[in-house]
Amino acid sequence: QVQLEESGGGLVQAGDSLRLSCAASGGTLNSYYMGWFRQAPGKERENVAGISWNGVSTTYADSVKGRFTISRDNAKNTMYLQMSGLKPEDTALYYCAAVRTAASVWRASRYDYWGQGTQVTVSS
Repeated sequence: QVQLEESGGGLVQAGDSLRLSCAASGGTLNSYYMGWFRQAPGKERENVAGISWNGVSTTYADSVKGRFTISRDNAKNTMYLQMSGLKPEDTALYYCAAVRTAASVWRASRYDYWGQGTQVTVSS
């Protein structure tokens, strides 16, 4: 059973950068499509970015395009989300997730494994 653990969240000011990490244990990630999601209080969980098993294909929500970069290092069993130009509206609990089959990957319900989340808070 794959277990995911996020790290790297924190309290930053608008315009700052953060890098989130998602480390896997109990299995290898190199056959999984992976995604980053976020959930703000009172809002639904939304897909922020996704990356194919080999890192060749990436997708981003319109709200983060040009500011966030998703990447992965299968040798380290780790995925990353580099966030720059952070805005107060980026404040949320950020989750990483993994799914074997890359279909409808913007839907949280498609994913097989989830981390516990890491909080990102951006002050204005």
